[in-house]
Amino acid sequence: LLEQAMIGPSPNPLILSYLKYAISSQMVSYSSVLTAISKFDDFSRDLCVQALLDIMDMFCDRLSCHGKAEECIGLCRALLSALHWLLRCTAASAERLREGLEAGTPAAGEKQLAMCLQRLEKTLSSTKNRALLHIAKLEEASLHTSQGLGQGGTRANQPTASWTAIEHSLLKLGEILANLSNPQLRSQAEQCGTLIRSIPTMLSVHAEQMHKTGFPTVHAVILLEGTMNLTGETQSLVEQLTMVKRMQHIPTPLFVLEIWKACFVGLIESPEG
Repeated sequence: LLEQAMIGPSPNPLILSYLKYAISSQMVSYSSVLTAISKFDDFSRDLCVQALLDIMDMFCDRLSCHGKAEECIGLCRALLSALHWLLRCTAASAERLREGLEAGTPAAGEKQLAMCLQRLEKTLSSTKNRALLHIAKLEEASLHTSQGLGQGGTRANQPTASWTAIEHSLLKLGEILANLSNPQLRSQAEQCGTLIRSIPTMLSVHAEQMHKTGFPTVHAVILLEGTMNLTGETQSLVEQLTMVKRMQHIPTPLFVLEIWKACFVGLIESPEG
């Protein structure tokens, strides 16, 4: 649908409406849409690019995946490809703006550049999205390692965009924007660049804090329940854990993490292994 909608100089409104309906009703996965968008490379067609940016705006801040683990990894890879596409689109728009300034027509490219930066900022401002990108980067490194050890994996299975390509596009964008006089656009681009560069260090930044944070009561309650009440109702366990969370003021993300950790510890220490 996306390929058919973008054949002409402007998007086909009928096919575009079908596509938006399919996305909003989740008839197609977010990963397939992001992958399809990242294949469009004619950035000179303003209306088509703006339509693609509008499509991304529909779901880029609420990405989800309801399927198998492979599909979740696919979403991470698709988001990495979409980020690479956004950076390329932003660089192309900035180049057009620079050429327009030299020719005395600054409006050419400025609107599209502002739209690209807005989508970049919206996508990267989500901690979840940055975490998905971090997973894609780790998956890429894992794939290269397995290939080096001869453990399978082919080039066809690699993500469309690599982290090296992301860094290269970011560097190119910085060089182009350095020649622009618009401080707002430059500042917005610098913020996006800072967020992208922070992705590889996401785990190390929080590692020390997470290591020092522990809630042994959660572990005790779960392990006791798993040992003494294997066949009982779970409602009492839910009530006990909820009370512990409330009394110890445990943030919800850390609370869920502690439950997972307790369950994994229980599996490791169980007689059945």
